[in-house]
Amino acid sequence: MAEFIYTFDTTLRDGSQTNGVNFSLQDKITIAKLLDDFKIDFIEAGWPGTNVTDTDFFENPPDLKHSKIVAFGMTKRFGKKDVLFENLLKAKASVISVVGKTWDFHVLEALNISLEDNLKSISESVLKIRESGKEAIFTAEHFFDAFKNNPSYALECVKTAFDAGARWITLCDTNGGTMPDEIYRIVQETTSVIPSENLGFHAHNDTGNAVANSLIAVKAGIRLINGTINGLGERCGNADLTTVIPNLILKMGYKTSIPEDGLKKLTRLSHCLYEILNVSPEKRQPYVGSSAFAHKSGLHVSAISKNPKSYEHIDPEEIGNVRHVSVSEQSGKSNILVLLKQIGIETENSDARVEQLLDLVKEKEKEGFTYDGAEASFELMARQFLYGLPVFFRLEGFRVVDERRYNARGVLQTLSDVTVRLTIQDKYFIEAADGCGPVDALAHALFKALLPIYPSLKTFRLYDYKVRIFASERGTGAVTRVMIEAGDVNGKRWSTVGISQDIIDASFQALYDSIIYKLIQE
Repeated sequence: MAEFIYTFDTTLRDGSQTNGVNFSLQDKITIAKLLDDFKIDFIEAGWPGTNVTDTDFFENPPDLKHSKIVAFGMTKRFGKKDVLFENLLKAKASVISVVGKTWDFHVLEALNISLEDNLKSISESVLKIRESGKEAIFTAEHFFDAFKNNPSYALECVKTAFDAGARWITLCDTNGGTMPDEIYRIVQETTSVIPSENLGFHAHNDTGNAVANSLIAVKAGIRLINGTINGLGERCGNADLTTVIPNLILKMGYKTSIPEDGLKKLTRLSHCLYEILNVSPEKRQPYVGSSAFAHKSGLHVSAISKNPKSYEHIDPEEIGNVRHVSVSEQSGKSNILVLLKQIGIETENSDARVEQLLDLVKEKEKEGFTYDGAEASFELMARQFLYGLPVFFRLEGFRVVDERRYNARGVLQTLSDVTVRLTIQDKYFIEAADGCGPVDALAHALFKALLPIYPSLKTFRLYDYKVRIFASERGTGAVTRVMIEAGDVNGKRWSTVGISQDIIDASFQALYDSIIYKLIQE
C-alpha cells in the first residue's frame, strides 16, 4: 500500500515575500479556495497581527471543505509579554505554525538569550497552542545549518517541541544552501529522535535544489511536504508544488489527498495564480508550462505522431496540460500534419498542399515571421491557404498622430490619436480613439467599430505584447517583429505575429490576426 504524504502550501505566506507580489484580501480568499478545491491539506495563510490584510483574513477566513487554515507566527519571547503571540492564539485557524530558532549561533547572537531559555520558549509556545485547542506545528528555522554546526542542540530543540505536543516538526533549509545528499543524511538522523509520521520539510531554492531536496527528504522519511504554487518565495523562491506533487504521485508512487484525476486541475491552478498576479506564465515550467509538452523538431514530431511516449514522460492530460506542436524552418511534414489535425483539419500525407504549406512557412520565416509560439497566426494562414477565410472586416487605412500633452490627470505624457477606416459587411466606418501609445489607441479605435457588429469581442482580452528588432544593421530600416498574446475571459489564450519595417504596421498585423482568430473560434 502506498505511503501517504501530506501537502502544506505556503503561497499566501512565503509566496507573499516574493518581489513584486502583494496579495489583496480578495486575492488570498480566491487562492485559498483554489487550493482547497485542489485538496491541499494545509494552507498557511499569513501572520495575523503583523499587517492589515493578514489580520482581516484571520478574522473572517473562508469556509473551506478540505484544507486546514494555518496561522503563522514566531515562538513567544522568553520571559516577556508577547502581544503578537497572543494575537496568534486568537486567530480563527485550527492550526498554528510557530517558527523557532534551532541554530545556537542565532539563539546567542540574534535572540541574545541562553540556549536553555530558547528551549523553554519553544516548549512554552507549543504548550500554549495546545492549551488553546489548536493543532501545533513547530517550524525549525535554519535546521540543516544548525545541525551541521551543533547537531545535539538542533535535535534537542525539535525534541523539546515534539515532547510539548507539536503534531508536526517541520525541518527548514531556510538559506536554501543544503545539498540533496546532506538533506537525506540529516533527515534520517533526525528520525531517531522524531518519528517520520511527525516530520515535515520546507525548502528554499537558492541552489536550484528545492524540488530535488523535497523529494529526497520524503525518501528519507518526511511525511509533510511544504512549498508554494509556481515556486513563489523570497530570493530564489520555495519548492514548487506544481513540480513536487506530480513527481510524488506519478513518479514515486506516494499517495496524497489529491486523487490522480484531481491532478488534471494542476495546470489550471498554476495559471490562475499567474493570472491573479498579472504575470505571464513561465513557459518552461515542468509539467504545467506551455512548453512542457511542446515539440518543434520534425524528427520528434514524427515520432510522437506514432506514439507520444517516444518524447513525453507522461500524458499531458494527466495534469491538465496539452501537447503543442510548433512549425518552423526546422520542421518537417510531420509537424504540419500533426498541427493541422490538432486544429481540426484532416489531410492525407499524400496531399501536395501539405508540402506547399511547409514551403510557405519556411518562406515566411526567411522574411522574419515565426510560428513557433504564434500558433494562432499559423492556423489562420493554413486555413486561408487550404480553404480560404471569411472576410470579417477590411482595413481601408489608418492614421496615427502622436502628441506630447497633458492627460486628464494633468500629467505631461505622449498620447496617441488614431483614426481607422474599415469596411464591415459592405458598410464603411470611420472611428477615432486615443490611447497610451499608438498600438493602444489603434486597438481602441478598431473595437469601437467592431463591437456593435461582433458583440462576442466583448470577451476579448490583450495579455502580452512583445517587440523584437531584426536586421538591426539597417538602422531605422530594420525589420520589427511583434508578438501578441490574447485571450478571452474563459481562460483560453492564443498568440499571433506581425512583421514590418514599421512597428505600428507589424502591431496591426498581429492584432488583426488575434481578432480574426477570436471570431473564427466563435
